[in-house]
Formats: sequence, C-alpha cells, structure tokens
Amino acid sequence: MKEQATNPYRLLPAVEEVLREPAVSAFEARVARDVLVTLVQATLDAWRGEIKAGELDADGLQARLASGGLAADLEARVRAEEGSGLIPAVNATGVVLHTGLGRAPMHPEAAAAMERVARSYAVLEVDRFSGERNRRDDRLSTLLQRLTGAEAGIAVNNNAAAVLLALQTFAGGRAAICSRGELVEIGGSFRMPDVMARAGVRLVDVGTTNRTRAADYRAAVTDATALLLKVHTSNFRMVGFTEEVSGAELAELGRELGLPTVFDLGSGLLEPEGAAPLADLLEHEPLVRDAVACGLDAITFSGDKLLGGAQAGLIVGTAAAIGTMRRNPMYRALRLDKVTIAGLETTLELLLAGRGDEIPARAMMRATADELRPRADALAAAIDGLGSTWTVEVLAATSQPGSGSAPGVELPTWVIAVARAGFTATELAASLRAGDPPVYARIQEERLRLDPRTLLPGDEERLLDALRALS
Repeated sequence: MKEQATNPYRLLPAVEEVLREPAVSAFEARVARDVLVTLVQATLDAWRGEIKAGELDADGLQARLASGGLAADLEARVRAEEGSGLIPAVNATGVVLHTGLGRAPMHPEAAAAMERVARSYAVLEVDRFSGERNRRDDRLSTLLQRLTGAEAGIAVNNNAAAVLLALQTFAGGRAAICSRGELVEIGGSFRMPDVMARAGVRLVDVGTTNRTRAADYRAAVTDATALLLKVHTSNFRMVGFTEEVSGAELAELGRELGLPTVFDLGSGLLEPEGAAPLADLLEHEPLVRDAVACGLDAITFSGDKLLGGAQAGLIVGTAAAIGTMRRNPMYRALRLDKVTIAGLETTLELLLAGRGDEIPARAMMRATADELRPRADALAAAIDGLGSTWTVEVLAATSQPGSGSAPGVELPTWVIAVARAGFTATELAASLRAGDPPVYARIQEERLRLDPRTLLPGDEERLLDALRALS
C-alpha cells in the first residue's frame, strides 16, 4: 500500500473506472462512447507523460484527482472534439480571400442551390427531355462560354488540378516550355516544376528570372516539345528591368509552330457586365476574356477566388482543346460533384444576369473606406458598451484581397483596435478563436484589430456575442 501511495503510475485509474464516474459518463450525451473511451485514454496517456517527465508526482496526482481534474481535462477534450472540423466562423481579419477560412464566401442563392441538390436526387448525367445520357457539366460549359467568350469550358476540383490536367493532356511524356520567371510556388510549397513532373512532363525553362522573350521559346523548341506554357505570377511581383511574353505572343507562336498553348491565370479576374470593375483595384491582374481573345488553346483559373464561387479549377478555350482534355481518363478523377457544380452554375448565372456586385467577395473588395467607417464606428461603440475592461479605438488601416491575388494591393479601411484588461492581444485572439462561433482577427501593435470589410450580414452581432462571452 505504501508503494501505491508513492508511485504515481499506480494511482492512475483504469479507463473503465473513469467511465463509471457520473461526471465522465455524462459526456456520452455529447460524444459517442467509443470516442469518449479514446479521449479518456488520451488524458491518462498525457498524465503518464507528465509523470515520466518528472512534472507530476503522487501528491500532485492525488490532488488533481480529488479536485476533479480528470473531468475538467476531459471537458476540454470533448469541447475540442465538438469544435473540430468545418464550422462557421467570423472573419474579422480584413483578408477577403482567406485560405484558412475557406476563401470566397458563397452568394446565398448559390449556397441554397448547393443545399437543394445535396439533399435530393438531381439531374446530373441524363438529359431530362430526351432521357439520354449527357455530360454533367454541359450547362457549366455553356455558362463559361457566355461569360468568357471561349468556345468551350470544363471544370475540375481546383486550379492546380486544372493545370495538371492540361499539362498531362497536351505534354504527358514529352516536354513543355515555360519562362524561368514564371516557375511559381503557391501555398503549401506547391511548385509548378513539381506539378509538371507529376503530370509526366519534362520542363524546359527559358529566358531569365526577370526577362523572357518569344525568341527564347522559339529557340528551345525541338521534336520533343509538346506545349508552350505561360503562368501568371499572381502571388508575387517583379519590378524594374523586366520583360515577359504576352498571351497574344504565345498564342501566335503556338499557331506558327503547330503547338498547343496554355495560360494559367491563377485567380482569374472576370469583369461581367453590370458589375463595378475590380481591375482598377487589382493592378496587373489579367482578365480572363482578354486571355481568351488572344487565341490561346486553354486558360485555367480558380472558381473560389476572384470569381467568388465554390472551389474549382475552371478551364476555357477552344472546343478542340477542351474536348481533348475531357477525353483524358484523368478528367474523371478530377471532375466535380453535383453540389459544387450547382454552386458554380448559380454563381455564373448571377454574373451573367448583371448581379456581380452581389457576389460577397466582389462586394467586400469594392467597399470603400468611407462606406466602412460608419460600420467601424457602430461596432466600436457597441464594444465600448460591454464594460470598462475594454479599450476601443477606431483607426485607419488597410485590408488585403488575399489568397495570392493581387500581391501588394492594399484596400483602405477602418479597423477597431481592441484591448481588454488582463489579456494580452495573443490571449484575447486565442479566446475568440476558441469561442462559439470562432472569431478570427489580426494582431498589430499589441492590440487586436477587427476589420468590418470581411464581416458578413449578422456577423457584427455574432462578434459582439463572442466578446460578451469573455466579459
């Protein structure tokens, strides 16, 4: 008995013993029993780790058990289990296309369309009038034609997949030529040379980092060349002594040499009729329609960035090029499901109907500092009314488009700088992220900054509720 009293390992309760405790068994109403067993085991393993590290002795363990520390630890683990995965969040960072928060929020009508087809059968690969089998993205292709002026369109699950499909289709087992200055790396260390290698394409890089000419492409062409590739450097800028091959030059060279041409636009900027333009805000961002007009065989871009729709990689171009990609067996592995197609179709229909200003991402980017100031003032006044522990100030600042779109572009805004007595800015931010709903903000000069630009309808009240929960 004396050894048990002094050996902390022997004081640890068995899993079944823990599960019989009323405070622990009550968690079964919130998580499945098998999950609860896993959480109990994880807690006990963590305590064993503390004992092994010399951080927890027998007296400390007995005190922890007597004070209900086991149930408290499990409560935290259950809360983490409940709060994991995809849940709605409040984006107060001012970063419109926030990759960590799902990029572009969907238009309510697009979200509703996705919900409708998700909970029912849908006309996907059958023609409702003839009864014959058809292609799931025929309607999507028609909408892309109308919006971009291209002969045809196709969609896969993201722009990296679109580039992969184009590369493998036209240059699999052969060589593709690309400018050294366009061998970009996007998020997650995802590099263009690596994509090309995975597509079975041999990269031939031409020119220099800052200057590439059409003559460089021409000089590199051999019997093994199968594709001329151009990549928009959407997540960085080169300035100074620079030169690049335009889409029109590449298309002309491709026609002359009988080689297909592909232009990866990255984000992809569309300027639909009836919508306020974004081009004046997003400097150096090429337009999809302009790329199509150059006569390139295929242009790839994202559906969930500047388009403001669901995650997808969109490919538009000539009917021949799109048809060739559609027949590639890889397309089946990359194609979209019915839910994503429904969201994209509705988003494109809104753009074609002259309702582009309603797309949340476009509206957020177009919002001026003068329009945002009253919202910032009202939110600051509401936070100030939460109590004397809060310190609030409205400051001039800038927002960002985000997600690698238009690097260096700063959108003038007003932010609410918030501090709370007894909390560092980091602690306050962590508490808000752990709340319900999670609130994400940015930290600058040791104060939390809330940017109204990225607050959706109803988010102000949700944000205030989150702050009240801390009061």
